[in-house]
Amino acid sequence: MASSCEVFDVPYRGNMAASFAPPRLGDFLLTEKLGSGTYATVYKAFRKTDNREAVAVKVVSKRSLNKSSVENLLTEIEILKTVRHPHIVHLKDFQWDSENIYLILEWCSGGDLSSFIRSRRILPEGVARRFLQQIACALKFLHEKNISHLDLKPSNILLSGTVLKLADFGFAQYMSPWDEQSSLRGSPLYMAPEMVCRRQYDSRVDLWSVGVILYEALFGRAPFASRSYTELEEKIRSDRAIELPPGARVSRDCRDLLLRLLDRDPDSRISFDEFFLHPFVDLEHMPCAESLGNAKKLVLQAVQKDQEGERTAALSLYCSALEHFVPAIH
Repeated sequence: MASSCEVFDVPYRGNMAASFAPPRLGDFLLTEKLGSGTYATVYKAFRKTDNREAVAVKVVSKRSLNKSSVENLLTEIEILKTVRHPHIVHLKDFQWDSENIYLILEWCSGGDLSSFIRSRRILPEGVARRFLQQIACALKFLHEKNISHLDLKPSNILLSGTVLKLADFGFAQYMSPWDEQSSLRGSPLYMAPEMVCRRQYDSRVDLWSVGVILYEALFGRAPFASRSYTELEEKIRSDRAIELPPGARVSRDCRDLLLRLLDRDPDSRISFDEFFLHPFVDLEHMPCAESLGNAKKLVLQAVQKDQEGERTAALSLYCSALEHFVPAIH
């Protein structure tokens, strides 16, 4: 990766008004603006080749960056350059010129999870569960590499068809299980209480954010939905346990996971290992490319046991095969 002095070769200054026209980038034609934040604007773009590949280009103005945001951007580039996973957005390339840094990212045509939830108001538990499995699959991959996202929220989760992909690693950090931080990162509505209260925190804050996302998917609002930041902060700082909405119709496993994710005390909150093994998450049977192959393998074993007269073992294998066939359909 290029060094910071190579990429950031202009002095840092205050924010400047962005031009209405997209910037020019040699190999790409930037078109519609998809969104913008404090430091970056994201455009849809097309590669100037015969296949006109669609991509998303995150344009970061050098003039808007301070020391902290430079470090965050370099970490984001380093992480995305080294991770490859079907449920994490792919960084195809990054470039820079005298004005901007450009992150060329995989194009996800389905928008973000926030828009998806708003358009349907609430998601059926089965749909929310399949989305949660994909988020958990990506988190397991990151957790094994000691990477914490630290800004998980529906608007940072993109859809490509029915496939979810974690995006926007602008606050992500390499954090070993024993590492602790105290700096405020992310969006208040999805921040864990220990972060909002400016206490030491670790990678378990991502699990709280997952709980908020699941709650919002199922009930159409975050557990601390508020009219102002002051009201939000008061709710987060409160000692009251999280409760599900009156009359909430969710399965026992779903209720158990929600309440364990949304435990205000990080020491009693569900751990990553427990989360990945939780029956509602059930990563073993999540819909994936291997589902059909696993089902076929189990059926063949069941048929063999059946032919050998081992009926009980055959029945068990047939049942196990069905647990993979159903996700294969999805």
